[in-house]
Amino acid sequence: MKAAHKTGETQPFAMSGELNVPMGSSAAGMPDRLQDGGGMDYRDWVRRSYLELVTSNHHSVQALSWRKLYLSRAKLKASSRTSALLSGFAMVAMVEVQLEMQYSYPRVLLIAFSVCTTVLVAVHLFALLISTCILPNVEAVSNIHNLNSVSESPHERMHKYIELAWGFSTALGILLFLAEVVLLCWIKFLPVDSGAPPKANCTGPAAPQPGHSGWQAALASTIIMVPVGIIFVIFTIHFYRSLVRHKTERHHQEIEELHKIKVQLDGHERGLQAV
Repeated sequence: MKAAHKTGETQPFAMSGELNVPMGSSAAGMPDRLQDGGGMDYRDWVRRSYLELVTSNHHSVQALSWRKLYLSRAKLKASSRTSALLSGFAMVAMVEVQLEMQYSYPRVLLIAFSVCTTVLVAVHLFALLISTCILPNVEAVSNIHNLNSVSESPHERMHKYIELAWGFSTALGILLFLAEVVLLCWIKFLPVDSGAPPKANCTGPAAPQPGHSGWQAALASTIIMVPVGIIFVIFTIHFYRSLVRHKTERHHQEIEELHKIKVQLDGHERGLQAV
């Protein structure tokens, strides 16, 4: 019995000498299951902690990639819907507008309306083309319930085209649509109650005459639309600056998290080298 008792006393010292870890440090640095004899030594615990840390870092990178994929898909969907809607309105306005043959429209007004309508439809159709080409590939990957399939999506390589379609559809396209509304008001209301028709070589809007309510209506729409356009431009600039500031702050936070992960990984590597 005494021999067995001595043998049982020497086993913990032999295990601690085999791991090169003093027995006094187990209460401070090892988990409770190591102290209870859970079947895992300090070397296995360090390796498992290292693998868990690397796996969590890998999952965080994949989560960021999936977030970018969903953001690109949302932008493409919004661009396609907005572009299809506004380009359809522009085409209907150009086709359904009825010009008064007995009224001599200013040449500048007709040219401006034609150019604005053409550029508006071209810009929105270009944004619609980009969305139609890229969106099916992004949708196909986003419907696969596999974390590793995010690398198959072309949203990272096509990021510039996605942002171009988003800018054309929201910023430039809406500004052109506001200009289209103003020009359409001038063409629609200018012949109303015009009195005597203007001269054919007139290069600007007709001068107001007594009872010229159409000219006043077109001028009122222009006065209303100019502040709206200015507010839209200011809001667009402020929105994009706030978005860039938010992305910058997020990148700083991610860099700090990566630095903390690097420090933890360096600590685990030192632990493995010590083992």
